[in-house]
Amino acid sequence: MTNNNRVIFLKGKKVNLRPYAKTDIPIMTRWVNDPDIMEFGFPPYPQTERQEEEWFNKVGSDDNKISLAIETKEGTLIGSISLGEIEWKRNRTAITGALIGEKEYRGKGYGTDAKMLLLDYAFNRLNLRKICSNVLASNKRSWRYNLRCGYKVEGIRKKQRFANGRYHDLIEFGIFKKDWLPIWKHYQKTGKVR
Repeated sequence: MTNNNRVIFLKGKKVNLRPYAKTDIPIMTRWVNDPDIMEFGFPPYPQTERQEEEWFNKVGSDDNKISLAIETKEGTLIGSISLGEIEWKRNRTAITGALIGEKEYRGKGYGTDAKMLLLDYAFNRLNLRKICSNVLASNKRSWRYNLRCGYKVEGIRKKQRFANGRYHDLIEFGIFKKDWLPIWKHYQKTGKVR
């Protein structure tokens, strides 16, 4: 769905990040009910538009979480990304999560561009010092894209999450601002992370 009256929060090379709109709810409901997405630990039960609307109404009420829609430069909603569990003062850390819900946009750099934009915001505007990400070991696409964005594997929690009928290892990734900045400079010049 294209949104011609959109508010753009962050502009990237391939995507824009923006606040969610009520018109996004039907699309996001379709995503969270997609078996390919549910496979990686999203709610294992059907989600209704009403449940998504309840989630939508809570977005922005938690000062320790920032959730944004990912859209193409043409304004098509393709995914979502968040910065959560933000520890503003003492630790200055957060956890990222992302989803490219529209299958035809997966594996084409849209998620990487969204992640790089979010990391720039987290490190250079919010002055956080470390960002983490947790990924099911079976989610190879997400695993690779975190590595491309500069994250390092920090640990593996064995059989930590139940999804798609079995327990999965959870890979813990992290990246420090000082390690990410050269990757960001390279990305700004070339449009490539590695």
